[in-house]
Amino acid sequence: DRAIALDPQFALAYYNRGNAKYVLGNNQGAISDFDRAIALDPQYADAYYNRGNAKAALGNKQGAISDYDRAIALDPQFALAYYNRGVAKSALGNNQGAISDYDRAIALDPQYVKAYYNRGVAKSALGNNQGAISDLDRAIALDPQYADAYYNRGNAKAALGNKQGAIGDYDRAIAIDSQDANAYYNRGVAKLELGNKQESIDDLSKAAELFRQQGQTDLYQQAMGLIAKLK
Repeated sequence: DRAIALDPQFALAYYNRGNAKYVLGNNQGAISDFDRAIALDPQYADAYYNRGNAKAALGNKQGAISDYDRAIALDPQFALAYYNRGVAKSALGNNQGAISDYDRAIALDPQYVKAYYNRGVAKSALGNNQGAISDLDRAIALDPQYADAYYNRGNAKAALGNKQGAIGDYDRAIAIDSQDANAYYNRGVAKLELGNKQESIDDLSKAAELFRQQGQTDLYQQAMGLIAKLK
């Protein structure tokens, strides 16, 4: 605030204040500051990028994409902008467009764990489960404690009929995150499909308990309904 008072044309000060507001969850206030930074410096790629992040946080995915477009036009090597544009596209159901952006992010940063992970999730959503497994393999190799990557790789294996392999991945996800209700639930379903009824009920019961604790009423009822059918 003091820097802006001393120099109202100081784009960096507006940018930094916008970042501070964004960190504090004041996304609308952040956008106002990024607007001002951009008005003062229309070539400010980082300001477009961070304004896109604030818009995305407010649910304005299309507005975010427009800002990421501008950041990328100004800086074609901006891996984070490609990645976050991919996330926004996925949120709008454009998984193929998201994959293209993740491809670019990975080309710029081959160690980009989240880009491999999200590209795998997008491929799975499009039915390319083998491609998803390859990307999730890479994410896990880069981050062996990535519980969500094990969980989603388990889902992809299950979709391909590899129930035992799926169970192994759900085991690992649960070992890392013992509160992962979805992993318990899907492991229970996989065990049921392999004929392990009691083990399935045990996992589904644990999933139901966690869903209840986490306030996920619909999933709790879904788990309890399946348990009732098995008893």
